[in-house]
Amino acid sequence: MKIKSKLNQIIKSALDSANIETKEDITISDATKPEFGDYQFNGAMKLAKSLKRNPREIALDIIEHIDTTTLISKVEVAGAGFINISIDNGWLSKELTKIIDDSRVGVGIVEDKKRIVIDYSSPNMAKEMHVGHLRSTIIGDTVATLFEFLGHTVIRQNHIGDWGTQFGMLIAYLEELGEENKRQNLQNLEQFYRDAKVRFDESPEFADRAREYVVKIQQGDAHCLKLWREFIDISLGHCEEVYSKLGVKLRKEDVRAESFYNPMLPKVIDTLREKGLLVESNGAKCVFLDSDTPLIVQKSDGGYLYATTDLAGLEFRAKELKADRISYVVDVRQSEHFRQIFAIAKRADMVPSDVKLEHIAFGTMMDRSGKPFKTRDGGTVKLIELLDEAILRAKETIKDRDSYSNSEDLDRVAEVIGIGAIKYADLSINRESNYIFSWDKMLSFDGNTALYIQYAYARISSILRRYNRELNGNIAIGDELEHRLALMILKFEDTLLKASENGYPHIITSYLYDLVTLFMKFYENNPILKDNIDTETQISRLLLSKLTANTIKKGLEILGIEVVERI
Repeated sequence: MKIKSKLNQIIKSALDSANIETKEDITISDATKPEFGDYQFNGAMKLAKSLKRNPREIALDIIEHIDTTTLISKVEVAGAGFINISIDNGWLSKELTKIIDDSRVGVGIVEDKKRIVIDYSSPNMAKEMHVGHLRSTIIGDTVATLFEFLGHTVIRQNHIGDWGTQFGMLIAYLEELGEENKRQNLQNLEQFYRDAKVRFDESPEFADRAREYVVKIQQGDAHCLKLWREFIDISLGHCEEVYSKLGVKLRKEDVRAESFYNPMLPKVIDTLREKGLLVESNGAKCVFLDSDTPLIVQKSDGGYLYATTDLAGLEFRAKELKADRISYVVDVRQSEHFRQIFAIAKRADMVPSDVKLEHIAFGTMMDRSGKPFKTRDGGTVKLIELLDEAILRAKETIKDRDSYSNSEDLDRVAEVIGIGAIKYADLSINRESNYIFSWDKMLSFDGNTALYIQYAYARISSILRRYNRELNGNIAIGDELEHRLALMILKFEDTLLKASENGYPHIITSYLYDLVTLFMKFYENNPILKDNIDTETQISRLLLSKLTANTIKKGLEILGIEVVERI
């Protein structure tokens, strides 16, 4: 339910009826305290200067023309000219009753559908995924799922580096191992890389062969390409194991590797030259923007750089994939790089001016000391090992809380909770911030954690199981807590739309935390299954609880987190 857009229309109609002209955007905001109503409009303050009138007088004029026959129950002017707006309980009851069995919990499909390309995860092909890949993978998949749920067409892209000098070394070593040993040796990609590097450094003959293989790959040699593809496939298999455990929707067909863009790179240079943007500096080809620091697109030896590939990728995504919006979920440290290539792509007409280009930047996951997350000996933490540890710790946290029917049931619940804890901890903070990784915090039943949210869902499931009868009837809002809970449920669509504007998943987690906290207050103060309440009130409260559970489940689903019926 887009309540804010409905209120915007009502306010605009009131302004027209009051003969108040404005070019200002009409913005309705949530009230900061319950005593201020449900929403606030501060437009009178903005209008005061242009109209040369007292803002309170303008506000009083506006409320005289506000329609209070349907959505709104009360409006009043507060302070210097704020308009406090309260939503009608009858309207809330009617709207909630409509969506009791709606699989989308009242969230509509956007009218202005976009075609969105989102680039995320981008693992290294010569190494197993480590914690450094976690944030891009989780944030990217959540934002992509959010876009899809709202009705946009989403094209996931997993950009992998598979085209460079190192691959000659790797496939030469792969061939040297022979069929019998290659699979076993590739179980540990880091060790495989180290062993290949030792051979490269110690054997001039091997090093020469590796260099020859680089050229042969680039020339399309069938034998070398076969080995190269085999190495890439095995490397991607390691990634797919992580994606499966994380519940991430990336698939092999979403991979668009560096090698794919390689044939397009000469055209990038030609385009930049034709547009008069190319400058030669010490033999290298560069583009200067608004600073003295150039973006190098071709080295003096003729080699290309990441920037060249990214420009080719932008043009392909805009013109071939027909994107309206291109999103890159990449470390915040790459902000300047993306600022430059976005500007160049637009200036060179590689990307139409109306295509939105955005860098969905994120900070670093830190340990308790505030340093980047590492193993005790300073090495990188393999992502699959971190996920396995999360499941084990979740199992210890919950094993004594419920009587699980068997060990498989406990293992399944532990996996849902462990993976959910890792993902929610990451998504619950502003993505641009660094955050401290803490097992104790993320597996806590208190605070803004996945476990707190999942436990609320399990509690509501328990209530509905105990009622154990067909649930038919209407929702009738009876008191202030029920009013606030009802309104919170109907704010779900506005929350998702806000989160989708610039790709901020923490807006969704904050909403879920507020929803659950409000439900817990409602549950403590409003009896549901006790004998001393009338049937109509009981049915209404049960339906309100059911809708809360449905909203929690859908919100977590968008975040890529499952729910469980018992904890």
